[in-house]
Amino acid sequence: MTAATNEMLPMSEEQRGTETPAKTLRVLCVDDNTDAVDTLGAILDLLGFHVAVAHDAASALDVCENFAPQAAILDITMPGMDGYELAGRLRARPGGREMLLIALTALGDYRSMERMADVGFDLYYAKPVSSDLLRTVLTDFAARGRESVP
Repeated sequence: MTAATNEMLPMSEEQRGTETPAKTLRVLCVDDNTDAVDTLGAILDLLGFHVAVAHDAASALDVCENFAPQAAILDITMPGMDGYELAGRLRARPGGREMLLIALTALGDYRSMERMADVGFDLYYAKPVSSDLLRTVLTDFAARGRESVP
């Protein structure tokens, strides 16, 4: 922005050619807690990711039709279809095997974590999670793909 007019300056050719992998990563965030997921989506958007937000699993599957996420951050305990079932359905979609699936939940017992691994989650984080941690994980995944997943 210029100080005198407060108008946006157009990006130069040089600036347009410098998109980092993180700036092209499509991330789907799903949680029935609308405030939490809307805030998470806004933070990830500010960090430069392309973000879609859904407030339930069925809506998330609808979003996938046009958005084609490369990573998804899912709550586990949602009414109707839970995060376990949604993870399985995302994995079964074309390109689903390459998608990064992150469980973001209040569940922390061994049985829940075991089930998360069984349905195909790559990572599990307890709520609340640091935006710095998510930025690091998503940026690494954008740059290196599945080899970045521990």
